[in-house]
Amino acid sequence: MAVLLLGTLDTKGAEYAYVRDLVTAAGQEVVLLDAGVMGTPAPTAGAVGSAVRVGGLAPDVGAEAVAEAGGSSLARLRSDADRGAALSTMAAGAAKITRDLWEAGRVSGVLALGGSGGSSIAAAAMAALPIGVPKLLVSTMAGGDVSPYVGQSDVTLMHSVVDVAGLNAISRPILGNAAAAIAAMAAAYDARRSQGEQPQQDRPLIAATMFGVTTPAVNAARARLEELGYEVVVFHATGSGGRAMEALIRDGYFAGVLDLTTTELADELVGGVLSAGRERLTAAGAAGVPQVVSLGAVDMVNFGPMDGVPERFRQRLLLVHNPTVTLMRTTAEECAAIGTEIGAKLAAATGPVALFVPRGGVSAVDVEGGPFHDPGADAACFEAVLAAVAGGDVQVVESEDDINQPRFAVAAADRLHELIQKGAA
Repeated sequence: MAVLLLGTLDTKGAEYAYVRDLVTAAGQEVVLLDAGVMGTPAPTAGAVGSAVRVGGLAPDVGAEAVAEAGGSSLARLRSDADRGAALSTMAAGAAKITRDLWEAGRVSGVLALGGSGGSSIAAAAMAALPIGVPKLLVSTMAGGDVSPYVGQSDVTLMHSVVDVAGLNAISRPILGNAAAAIAAMAAAYDARRSQGEQPQQDRPLIAATMFGVTTPAVNAARARLEELGYEVVVFHATGSGGRAMEALIRDGYFAGVLDLTTTELADELVGGVLSAGRERLTAAGAAGVPQVVSLGAVDMVNFGPMDGVPERFRQRLLLVHNPTVTLMRTTAEECAAIGTEIGAKLAAATGPVALFVPRGGVSAVDVEGGPFHDPGADAACFEAVLAAVAGGDVQVVESEDDINQPRFAVAAADRLHELIQKGAA
């Protein structure tokens, strides 16, 4: 097994040579993949695919092989001179080859260094690997919005601080830490593989969604489900969490879904920063996976610090949740739209679904006396979601409790168990 070093060697040859030597010195073999488009040729034999010597390095997988795996050729990409298209092609090729190398047992971890372009190629390749395979990306982009690079994978990001453009007193220790980290992670991964360790799946897995303002509900439900013999995997409903959950549902990981916290749909519909996209709340329904769904935290839309709230929302009811998160109360009109969206997605599900409606409040701040308590707005959501599922196969459970009452959460857990048991019978 080896560490895959994946990058654009046409511009970062010295940096990759540096980390290659460090990874090798740490006891790991190296497979070097060149995803650069502008490299100059000096043919040499490559261990995998065609390779050319670039910047003093002889990659094991050359750029031509990467371009071909992406459905084009290096000559074509160069002649077209379309940087965006070239990056997309090389990303697709790198992803395919990376997956092939892992499936063949060749690599046990991936390290990449890059700016925006190199990071996008590396992120695509890393996303092609299963969760648990070490993935480390040293990027100039790690200090900003990293969602395009992390996506639903378990990529570890390290901020390069300075540009990945030469070796200097600042970049050397950062790259040295990266090399040491990937070597250690790969060694640990190798040890697990050699011992035949597999992910523990002796108990059926349940996916659950949680937010700070729905934590008591999910904790109570999780405890009940664990009593019933399940292992509960909790996703933080911050956009990336919802996307990750939907992807893992599609991949067949879960026996059931306890989607108590559907707040990401509020951000998607109203314009907050924690949207999980239009596909949120669709994977379980499409796959026929049993699900229990509630309306957790649909009373709010999320933004960053107060001074970053869009001007059009400045006069709305805002709540500083912490220095980096500002919450905005959803209006009755917005709540109705959210309820309609949730109901339509549940009505379209092919598997068993139960909708739990907490009339006492949908979050910790929506209860009586709370800063977001608005019975009229909540009622608009409830009426809309109930209308959307009326006449269908969605089971409806209405309660006067708020969502964080233990008996509400336990009842939701028990109902999910019933749906799973009926499906297994």
